[in-house]
Amino acid sequence: MISAPIIHPPILSALAAAGHKSTIMIADAHFAAATTAGRRATVAYLNFTEGTPLTSDVLATLMQMVPFERYTSMVTPDGFHSPVSAEVEALLGSDVPHDLLEREEFYDLIRGDDLILCIVTGDTRRFANVLVTVGVNTRSTVS
Repeated sequence: MISAPIIHPPILSALAAAGHKSTIMIADAHFAAATTAGRRATVAYLNFTEGTPLTSDVLATLMQMVPFERYTSMVTPDGFHSPVSAEVEALLGSDVPHDLLEREEFYDLIRGDDLILCIVTGDTRRFANVLVTVGVNTRSTVS
């Protein structure tokens, strides 16, 4: 039995296959993953109930297993402040670069071949999508 924070078999498989610069989409409950995620991506549906899990819950758990070197989100309309953006920034910290893209540019990245995993959450808040880029594991077990 696996003793790790993530026990979902398809997610574990996708994380094992991911390499440096692979991307992972953490999507809100309304995201059309079946028709939008890139052809190489594993899609994992966790949106069983509204609000569970949240985008930030999934990110926090992924961070226990995978380093991230960058994240990307969509530009929000003027005057709209996404609480998800603040949560993601708080989790990743200010040292992790953040790219803001217009909707179509963001979707182009999700349709691309670098997307290894798309996790659909139960988050129903607006602009609760974030694309994270896998970094390099600096924890070496080899001496």
